[in-house]
Amino acid sequence: MSTTMDNLVVATRLEDGAVLDLRLNKPKANILDAAMMAALAAELTAAVSDKDLKLVVIRGTGGHFSFGASVEEHRKAQAPGMLAGFHALIRQLGHFPVPVAALIEGQCLGGAFELVLVCHVLFATPNAQLGCPEIRLGVLPPVLAAVGAQRLGGALAERLLLTGASLPALEAQQHGLLTVLDGETPPLAQVLAWFRKNLQPSSAFALRQGTAAIRQGSGLFTALDRGLADAEALYLREILASHDGNEGIEAFLARRPANWVNA
Repeated sequence: MSTTMDNLVVATRLEDGAVLDLRLNKPKANILDAAMMAALAAELTAAVSDKDLKLVVIRGTGGHFSFGASVEEHRKAQAPGMLAGFHALIRQLGHFPVPVAALIEGQCLGGAFELVLVCHVLFATPNAQLGCPEIRLGVLPPVLAAVGAQRLGGALAERLLLTGASLPALEAQQHGLLTVLDGETPPLAQVLAWFRKNLQPSSAFALRQGTAAIRQGSGLFTALDRGLADAEALYLREILASHDGNEGIEAFLARRPANWVNA
């Protein structure tokens, strides 16, 4: 067992080392601020060359996956650095050479939803809620914009981005995004049972080759490398220069209604 960055991410090896369990550990919100993202990136970097690794599980502590990226770090002065760091983590996760499973409990919002979108396999408890409410703050979620159509289908991705609505776990399962777990057996136990049935019998080498091939063939690597860069550039060029993109963040932090000027 190891920990990083003052226990912001707790890393535990399971199944004789074949599974790496990563827990976001700043409950209840498990906010993906710069420190949390650095801790998660460090654990992924440490594990990337382990030839015996067959699955990474990412989950939250305290009953929720994560409420998303830090709203404070969306302020104009911090946003460029925040986006660069977050998108580097997204690309690292999207290019990770072995399967990554997201285990989603409770709320999974904003940047957290974008993070699970690039995982290979998603599991959720029946009470889970997923979504990107950024539009309500006058901004947009670049990862959802870049990969949402591929991962969710274009119509659903557009609805979620443009409305900021949450997607209940059962509806997400109907769209093929995830598997809803039963509400009685401990969630991690169910994920590990799935691992033993589906991945444990396979060669870790074969899993790496299959992971790379399917993501290359599906176009996800291109979406992560080119599409995400375009979405980030739009955010920096248009949203950070706008009144409403800054007003929405400040209004949220001040807990007051936003004063939109539509520009």
